[in-house]
Amino acid sequence: MKERLRPLTEGLAYDLLGGTLYSLGYYTFATNGGFATGGVSGLALMINYFTHLPMGALTVAMNLPIVLLTFRSLGKKFLLRSLRSLLIITLIMDGIMPHFPVYSGDPLLACLFTGLLVGAGMGLIYTQGSSTGGADFVVMAVRKARPYLSLGQITAVMDAVVILAGWPVYGSPDAVLYGLVFTFVSTFAMDYVVNGAAGGKMALVVTRSGAATARAISDEVGRGATLMPGKGSYTGRDMDVLLCACGKMEIARVRRIAHQMDPHAMVMICDAAEVVGEGFTLPEDAN
Repeated sequence: MKERLRPLTEGLAYDLLGGTLYSLGYYTFATNGGFATGGVSGLALMINYFTHLPMGALTVAMNLPIVLLTFRSLGKKFLLRSLRSLLIITLIMDGIMPHFPVYSGDPLLACLFTGLLVGAGMGLIYTQGSSTGGADFVVMAVRKARPYLSLGQITAVMDAVVILAGWPVYGSPDAVLYGLVFTFVSTFAMDYVVNGAAGGKMALVVTRSGAATARAISDEVGRGATLMPGKGSYTGRDMDVLLCACGKMEIARVRRIAHQMDPHAMVMICDAAEVVGEGFTLPEDAN
């Protein structure tokens, strides 16, 4: 029973934290910032500028046609997760944030903090296989068809159209410039959170003691490795090639073990933007 409830409670925790950051960024820092942000939330922000209608309710209303268009592409499971995230964001933004003061200082600071908070919030929600609704449905549909594109890149392209609309709405080209800064900062924050949660390090070890090194890594670090035969092209000597994916805090121990087992080992360390599998992030259909 606990194992069944764990994914649900973790998802709710991420939604609450991500939704709080997202709402804090938009409501507290962007409302009086005088700049345009992208996506459906950016449209809601501009409508709120004229009508003062609740941003959360506006976002939900504009989401409905997008849900209908992307339902078949994204599937029921992703849609239900996203609707849960969107509902939590709406409740926080319309029910809690109005009880706190709104920042009305330097627009550049407002822009920077909006980008950091919104990007981090979206990243937390994305890591749970969910989204913040609106243009995110389109973003995830595009990424499903083009998985080599990052979430930040797709979002940045789509946001550009909405950001340009901020010029006539706010009556100043500064709105577009601040919007571009927001996009850059939020893209960086979102990709950092997503890749930081799902990423890791990969060690490629060329050694004469492959089996012993693999056992030592397993015993001391708790990570498995893939052992492959190799041959030096210059020396013609038979070697072992060890491939080991591990966490960012574990890579130093893996490197130390490799050189302890074979002082002449060649160790190559690479960043792994995403590691999916046992011991790391589970595949989406396993959650």
